[in-house]
Amino acid sequence: MSGSDITAASLPAGYDYGTPKSAVSPVSEVELSQLEETAGWTSSDADVLARHADLFRAKAEAMVDSWRAIIGSQAHLSHWFVKPDGAPDDAYKARVKGRFVQWVIDVAMRPHDRDWLNYQHEIGLRHTPAKKNRTDGAHTPPVVPFRYLLGFIPVVLPVRGFFADAIEDEAELKRREEAWSKAVLLHVTLWSRAYVVEDLW
Repeated sequence: MSGSDITAASLPAGYDYGTPKSAVSPVSEVELSQLEETAGWTSSDADVLARHADLFRAKAEAMVDSWRAIIGSQAHLSHWFVKPDGAPDDAYKARVKGRFVQWVIDVAMRPHDRDWLNYQHEIGLRHTPAKKNRTDGAHTPPVVPFRYLLGFIPVVLPVRGFFADAIEDEAELKRREEAWSKAVLLHVTLWSRAYVVEDLW
């Protein structure tokens, strides 16, 4: 299944993938290839995620809900979703959730082409003062410190429980887990580019 199977009608508000509104990543295709090689990412990883794209689509909201419950339970994480008066910005949270769910689907379906690379930079920027709040016209704190994106990785890696009932082959389930882990690490590494000066990235 390819990115072309994602229909415009199903896309969340503010999802600017493949449009002129998306940032242009300063990361080159050569740098991406080297990063993928470093992480051990291969076409087989892409294939196994794509094989289960329908499952990712079906499970994405439940996955995101489980992660957001953790965010909501920790004041230092939920802080980045509050208005100046300290109240949660529920409209902003809802829009962010829609894009978070779409991200899960994208991990499984999107090829690592220039549009994908650009949008990873866009996601990174939307956590920094450069673009946080701009897409949704919100007034939440202007930056999510990168330590929390990095520190949250162990929360999003263990997703076996969402797929174990649907994938009975243990070897296939393990392949899916390994591919998901590599993909998440690649995404977060690319998001970090928005936080890191060029000579140090």
